[in-house]
Amino acid sequence: MDYRVLAINPGSTSTKIAVYDDHQPVFTETLRHTAKEIEKFESIIDQYEFRKDLVLQALLNHSVDPETLAAVVGRGGLMKSVISGTYRVNDAMLADLQDPALWGRIHASNLGAFMARSIADELKIPSFIVDPVTVDEFPKIARISGCPQIERKSLLHALNIRYCGMSVAEKLGEKFADVNLIAVHMGGGISVAAIRKGRVVDVNNAMLGMGPFSPQRVGALPVGDLLEMAFSGKYTHQEMMKMFTKTGGLIAYLGTDDGREVVKKIEAGDQKARLVFEAMIYQIAKEIGSCATVLQGKIDAIFLTGGLAYNPYVVEKLNKSIAFLAPIHIIPGEKEMEALCQGGVRVLKGIEKAKEYK
Repeated sequence: MDYRVLAINPGSTSTKIAVYDDHQPVFTETLRHTAKEIEKFESIIDQYEFRKDLVLQALLNHSVDPETLAAVVGRGGLMKSVISGTYRVNDAMLADLQDPALWGRIHASNLGAFMARSIADELKIPSFIVDPVTVDEFPKIARISGCPQIERKSLLHALNIRYCGMSVAEKLGEKFADVNLIAVHMGGGISVAAIRKGRVVDVNNAMLGMGPFSPQRVGALPVGDLLEMAFSGKYTHQEMMKMFTKTGGLIAYLGTDDGREVVKKIEAGDQKARLVFEAMIYQIAKEIGSCATVLQGKIDAIFLTGGLAYNPYVVEKLNKSIAFLAPIHIIPGEKEMEALCQGGVRVLKGIEKAKEYK
């Protein structure tokens, strides 16, 4: 039996939606939201009814009767740390997604569960989220930071990484739970994860923590210089957060977060662009090497995904540094909408049991 699933992935100025019949896509669409439309809401969570109505209209525009849906799956946002899997949307989850104290802010992805629950409840069908960014499967040793007041946390592109990992395992003729992989998601932020037997046992904090700088984020910084900057009186906390998570990395050095534009600069003879771009690639390779030690050299494959995996310059340079570690698989772009739908399908078919958020 085929199951029709609606997936909803909210971003700051857009809402991606997709409908799948099992593995077969029915349609995908990105709904754009203007600044004027967004600004009239006091909080991010207040936007969910507005966005929900647009999603329902898009279903009608694509001749998809909501009554044919078997489940609705939303993007998992900033909630408590959880192990990987598909979770039923419940009251405890919605309460935490409204609480900025958990992670210091509320992200647009937090809307996914609200929209999924609202649409699904009206249809009397289940609502889920799949592999939120807060997936945390660290062993105790990986949490120690060197400062007792600070614990290392898992924050990563879990949805795309785990789904692509399952795909690589299938290509290897193995189950995801039986392989060791290094995942490298390269988008606006960069996650480099050590996956042991299907569990992400270590990863850099892709939002604001250790690891390589990225097109938009600063990555790890020298602590002494960071402290001097923070206490200089020149910047507010909010200004530094924006600088480090939105306008750092390639943007700060080169004025663009588009790898294609950087390569054009390099081809035109821009030596600064070459140095900065290759420094980012250098740092990614170093982080991959770090994950190799976590897995004690027992690596079945490395896979590169995200937008930068489309970039031949990045892939070729990385290949020279890491090819000796394990076979490399390239899965460019992101598979998030497919991953959301398939997480719901696996539960509906009884392949996977939905988890309860507490």
